[in-house]
Amino acid sequence: MRKTARYAPLAVAGLLALSSLTACANDAASSTADTGSGGGGKGESVKIMVGGLDKVIYLPAMLTQRLGYFQAEGLNVQLLSEPAGVQAETALVSGQVQGAVGFYDHTLDLQVKGKAVESVVQFSHAPGEVEMVSDEAAGDLTSPEDFKGRKLGVTGLGSSTDFLTKYLAVKNGVKVSDFTPVAVGAGPTFIAALQQGAIDGGMTTDPTVATILDKKAGKILIDMRTPEGSQQALGGPYPSSSLYMQTDWVNGHKDTVQKLANAFVKTLKWMSTHSADEIAAKMPADYSQGDKALYAQAVKSTLPMFTDDGVMPQGGPETVEKVLKAFNPNIQTAKVDLSKTYTTEFVKAVK
Repeated sequence: MRKTARYAPLAVAGLLALSSLTACANDAASSTADTGSGGGGKGESVKIMVGGLDKVIYLPAMLTQRLGYFQAEGLNVQLLSEPAGVQAETALVSGQVQGAVGFYDHTLDLQVKGKAVESVVQFSHAPGEVEMVSDEAAGDLTSPEDFKGRKLGVTGLGSSTDFLTKYLAVKNGVKVSDFTPVAVGAGPTFIAALQQGAIDGGMTTDPTVATILDKKAGKILIDMRTPEGSQQALGGPYPSSSLYMQTDWVNGHKDTVQKLANAFVKTLKWMSTHSADEIAAKMPADYSQGDKALYAQAVKSTLPMFTDDGVMPQGGPETVEKVLKAFNPNIQTAKVDLSKTYTTEFVKAVK
């Protein structure tokens, strides 16, 4: 069963040490989603690892399950959850799963490491990420120019939040070596670290953002939940949440990949014609953490990041490459073939 995150009974002190945070994340890593409607039935089996099933940025994964669209395509999809996208990437590359729901930027990072991975359904055209700052640090930490000397939370080292934090720093004249990234996961571990001063700020997503604001535990520094926010912070559309798979597997299982694309695109279209309240109502009850209104607000705040057709946004791969080249020495010196990091073959064939 998927472990349910509960904020109130946290042993906060135990979460502050990095080793404890990492252990907590690892304990949750093997948890399996409540498949809800459409799961556990007969059909072709596919395992998909998600970099945090209850994160709103990855909402299409569980929503597709709940709407029964996988089952309608004759698929038996098992959704698994890791606390960070970099761990979902590892599960994919090691062959534990056939697909990963995580950030598109991992496909570029993996290509320069000799791994052929491609996005087959692009859920988004903005990161959906928010750089938060604690109330205590807010007076002095007013922009990425102030990152120097700070401890900044990311979901995991090598994760997309880590990538984006480094880019914002470099773009604003701060060296990567001038601040300390701290792996604090998301949800209660992130919030505890922010409240207790283990981090000065950090990058996270909804529903963590909504909870921090509701608790008055921090403020928004940079909001990248909309295409406009992405343009302002990163200089263009930033395709993030996606279904990505190993290219060899895609080429050998095109019928299965097409069925997955059919299901996900149907979900994205459904999302574009329904309200945040209607979407939130379809999700597992424990995702709302007992506050349905707050969860619906988190969904509403993040909805602008999603595409309605699963197609890679024009100029998006180039923005991602620019961001990664700004700080990643492996990519700075490598020639990336962007055409091999994604395909629109399947989403454009959806009827």
